[in-house]
Amino acid sequence: MSRIGNKVLTLPAGVEIAREGDVVTVKGPKGELSREVASEIAFTVEGNEVTFTRSSDDGKIKALHGTTRANVANMVEGVSEGFKKTLKLVGVGYRAAKQGNKLVLNVGYSHPVEFEDRNEMTVEVPDSVTVIVSGISKQKVGDFAAEIRSVRAPEPYKGKGIRYENENVARKEGKTGK
Repeated sequence: MSRIGNKVLTLPAGVEIAREGDVVTVKGPKGELSREVASEIAFTVEGNEVTFTRSSDDGKIKALHGTTRANVANMVEGVSEGFKKTLKLVGVGYRAAKQGNKLVLNVGYSHPVEFEDRNEMTVEVPDSVTVIVSGISKQKVGDFAAEIRSVRAPEPYKGKGIRYENENVARKEGKTGK
């Protein structure tokens, strides 16, 4: 029994959902998202509530039931509210800046690391050690934030690097710290 797949999805005001073949399209105040879903999973819209059903109790289809509902729920949340990831730069001399449509990171390398702005996403730098990535697609925002973090992942001895805002970095004791 899929507990997530059986939950009813409530649509906020101004959000529309439609399905053509295997493609689900969600339109809202912040934009429009489309995603291909499994044909074995059907959904019905009654007023502002969406209910997902599966065609059989096969193991693969049961797994797709909850996954499809979660993906569509993320699409609905993205077009209505949006998603945001905040990154913090920790380290002496580590800083970020926005130059035109580029994000420039100085994180201890001999050269600055640059990222071009992506479609459907905005990158803000409110101060020199904070980077905020926001957009309507949870997957794209998370992927781009992970790509930025991978430039200098936090190291366990001094904790220096790029980390998510509330990320807990497991610290290790050095050779001389007995």
